[in-house]
Amino acid sequence: MPKMTPSEAMAEVLVNEGVKHVSGIMGSAFMDILDLFPAAGIDFVSVRHEQTAGHMEDAYCRITGTAGVVIGQNGPGVTNYVTAVATANMAHTPMIIISPSAGTNSVGWDGFQECDTWNLFKPITKASIRVTHPSRAGDIMRTAFRTAYAQRGPVLVDIPRDYFYGELTEEILKPSQYRVKPGGIGNPAMFADAVEVIKAAKNLVIVAGRGVVDADCVQTIQDMAKYLGTPVATTYMHNDTYPCDDPFWTGPIGYMGSKAAMNILKDADVILAIGTRLSYFGTLPQYDITYFPKTAKIVQIDINPQHIAKTHPVAVGLCADAKDASEELFKRLRESVKAKSDAELQPVYNKIKTELETWYKEIAEIANEPTTPRDGVNLLHPRKALEVVGQFVTDTNAFATTDIGNTSSTANSYLRFKNPRKHIATLTFGNTGFAYQAALGAQLACKEHGIEDDTVVSIAGDGAWGMSLFEVPTAVQYDLPVIATVYNNGAWCAEKKNQIDFYNNRFVGSDIWSNSYAKIGEAMGADGYTVNTQADLKNALETAKKNRRPAVIEVMTDGWKLAPPFRKDALSLPKRFLPKYEHLDAKNFK
Repeated sequence: MPKMTPSEAMAEVLVNEGVKHVSGIMGSAFMDILDLFPAAGIDFVSVRHEQTAGHMEDAYCRITGTAGVVIGQNGPGVTNYVTAVATANMAHTPMIIISPSAGTNSVGWDGFQECDTWNLFKPITKASIRVTHPSRAGDIMRTAFRTAYAQRGPVLVDIPRDYFYGELTEEILKPSQYRVKPGGIGNPAMFADAVEVIKAAKNLVIVAGRGVVDADCVQTIQDMAKYLGTPVATTYMHNDTYPCDDPFWTGPIGYMGSKAAMNILKDADVILAIGTRLSYFGTLPQYDITYFPKTAKIVQIDINPQHIAKTHPVAVGLCADAKDASEELFKRLRESVKAKSDAELQPVYNKIKTELETWYKEIAEIANEPTTPRDGVNLLHPRKALEVVGQFVTDTNAFATTDIGNTSSTANSYLRFKNPRKHIATLTFGNTGFAYQAALGAQLACKEHGIEDDTVVSIAGDGAWGMSLFEVPTAVQYDLPVIATVYNNGAWCAEKKNQIDFYNNRFVGSDIWSNSYAKIGEAMGADGYTVNTQADLKNALETAKKNRRPAVIEVMTDGWKLAPPFRKDALSLPKRFLPKYEHLDAKNFK
């Protein structure tokens, strides 16, 4: 076995895992391995804040399937990853966090930049593992990749900064020698039960989750939907799990999703949930519709046994790979169920078409509500802006990344995709400042993997953009032509809506001010556009796509055109007891 240093052993694991780049901000703690990256053929992508690197690698993996890798200075550099890693953990995204820690000769002395990041990251990773001796550096890195792919999530590798140095003998292994791709159909006996439940269904609905994309089985779901004549809904903010131009597509469920999908799903007597954990937040009542039926029998397919029946009791749970299980289930269904004839399919088509047309008409009417100028500037209804952006994304087969917040979440009604791996959302961790950073990672994935349809559009309100704009120079530096659409509505609008509904229009901390986000973007090297009409927005999007430069499109929108609160049960009308606060009690509301 060849002699090498721990840094060389770790670098060789990265090389053999197909890692093309590592993201982060340079620091003294890991300079020994950083020095190896050019010779190893690994680029180092230097960002302005470590959280960005985490979001970038989250998006990179969602598009490519290859685990992203980040690194940071021990202490504050690594702690800056907490939010991004927690987001990736909730999104089930494989990621490796190389986390240098204080040197072994100073641990426990509260030295400069000392922090127990190993324990800090345990609750938000699939594993937090430690290099216990320099000779274990390569082995621990292999364990990290094995765990990240097997459990689908981030893994932290803690390494004392002095353990990058030394000598060891190490066999350089291929990934196939230490990890296998999860797959298989699980327990074969369970499929007979699943077939019987589906055969007895009067109103079957398929719910397609992220696992359908990860397992590459969209076509199988399409074939099954047509064979059985069943509508298909997509899970919350996974709008790319089923093609919008398929006649069985009903749209996404969850907050600000498709009423068509929800109205169809609420009448289901059997739900076939594929590649989804059926998250609690993603199945809550919306639009005053309790759309997830409590009496429906559920056949749930998920690769993680801990996700099956976690939020909803199931009739049959298939712990298996989404593709392998779907193909096996479809094969067995074909053996015992006749395909629907064209005549039998027509009523299903008609029902879906009617529900979608009713839904489209409703949101079009909302978008036509008049707006009120701000500071003498005419404003666009945020839904009018999303109509244009959504159509652009669909027509150009673009990638779309979405933040959290009032406008970003309303995009759930407008984002429709014909192909998978196109929608990258912050999902149920719900952190602001995600969309633009993720868009950089998506654009990097396109650049490294030669993806032709490589237009990337990020959607963020001005609150989220304030946590993002400092990365515009990163886009310029690395030639990442992300198109950032920034909705200047002058407020934290999701919270503003709560203050309207629960606090009698008392606005504390909700206002946001900026002179011009477009001009800030220009000062940082991007192209800037300020628009307040649909025509100008459409032209800016097309121009930015043509120019292939980082762009910031500032859309001037009305901050009083607000979506419903995320959860009506999350707040209560205020009650006050102390005399100095009595005037704030709900009983005094007018």
